[in-house]
Amino acid sequence: MKRYERLEQIRRMDPYEDASEIYRLSSAYEFPWDFARALELALYRTYAVPSIGRLLAETAEFTGRPQKRYDDTALLLDAIVEHGFDSEQGRTSVRRINQMHRSYDISNDDMRYVLCTFVVTPKRWIDSYGWRRMSRHETVASAVHYRTLGRYMGIKDIPGSYEEFEACVDAYERAHFAWDEGARRVSDATLDLMASWYPGVLAPLLRTGTLALLDEPLLRAFRYPAPSPAVRALVRRAVRLRGRTVRLMPPRNTPHHARQNREIKGYPNGYRLAELGTRPVPGVRGCPVRHLDTPVAE
Repeated sequence: MKRYERLEQIRRMDPYEDASEIYRLSSAYEFPWDFARALELALYRTYAVPSIGRLLAETAEFTGRPQKRYDDTALLLDAIVEHGFDSEQGRTSVRRINQMHRSYDISNDDMRYVLCTFVVTPKRWIDSYGWRRMSRHETVASAVHYRTLGRYMGIKDIPGSYEEFEACVDAYERAHFAWDEGARRVSDATLDLMASWYPGVLAPLLRTGTLALLDEPLLRAFRYPAPSPAVRALVRRAVRLRGRTVRLMPPRNTPHHARQNREIKGYPNGYRLAELGTRPVPGVRGCPVRHLDTPVAE
């Protein structure tokens, strides 16, 4: 297969009817590393919304056992991508996601915002750092895929197009990004987790490099000092160089899914999708999000 042959395959598909298959081809073949980093960043930036970051701090999931929380989120979301919404694995993953969210008092607006970040952040990341930009077919398919996931989660007023997803993200962040002590603890724990994946001597460098990839509103919300312009330019050029290098390499012939990522470290002996994720915390209950009564979400 030639470097752009899979892109041509994607362009021959229907971005609405074949949305999840296009998303799978894009995330598992064309940009597996980029999607992994972008979805990490998508989840991370939601902590800067105090109602989200504070809840995560109160549950202690991201501060007490961040590796498990990271693993479970990646594995549940990607099982849907790998196997499809109608598969046994996809149905189990959606069920577990819904069970977790029902256990907490999460507003529909927060749920919709998190969903939107999963559409917007990967496109922005790939357009900046990927070996090519996302095509229109891939962009539309991503929005349709996550709109379907949002419907199965019972989220109301989901945007209908990528542009609406993007507008939702930008407006929500302008209105809600703010300092919160609990959210900062979750952010610090996440940065420590990412640094733990590499030799300890690299930890300070990795933290600085990660902060250099964050935008100003995110840095301000967490009250992190902004890296110098020189450091920011160096880090971003290095990530762009990686993308240019990938462009010169042969295309991937086998899919790469989240369960294959080296960052997934919590299940050396395997796992069952039905056992992943959080369980209810006593005294914290009453999620107001209405969940659809569909076979997938039961």
